Amino acid sequence: MHESIREFEEWTDPATKQMLNNLVDRKQKFDRAKKMHVSILWISIFTTFGFLYYLSKAVLEPYSYSFGAMFSVYVSDSFHLYITLFLAGLFGSVKVLHQMRVKKEKEYQDLRKEIIDRSKDLWKEDAWKKRHQVFDKMKSHFDINLYHGSK
Repeated sequence: MHESIREFEEWTDPATKQMLNNLVDRKQKFDRAKKMHVSILWISIFTTFGFLYYLSKAVLEPYSYSFGAMFSVYVSDSFHLYITLFLAGLFGSVKVLHQMRVKKEKEYQDLRKEIIDRSKDLWKEDAWKKRHQVFDKMKSHFDINLYHGSK
């Protein structure tokens, strides 16, 4: 359990602390998936532009007089095939990482909204008056907004 969640006072019971800990874990998994997706996306974009620049200088300019000559030079070098397959794999991985990112975001948002919806059950009587301290700490330490359900 995260140290700052463990430090919550007696008005937060162990089950609520465990839910908040799970929420923090899901938020961290979502952030990692988001960072990975964006990183691979930018790598694939820059690699593609670099390869297209190389193709324009090595194939398109010298053999621009004939499409057949350009095509022949492109297919005759196996390096072009390998790079094309590598780029296709990169963009495929971007798609897979995007799907993982969406899934992890949905899991995180669902748990966050569940905590918001069940907050009346989780903090009762005197604890209800002090729950804003838990919400403030979650917002400041983990960037998790528990005040309202919309993104």
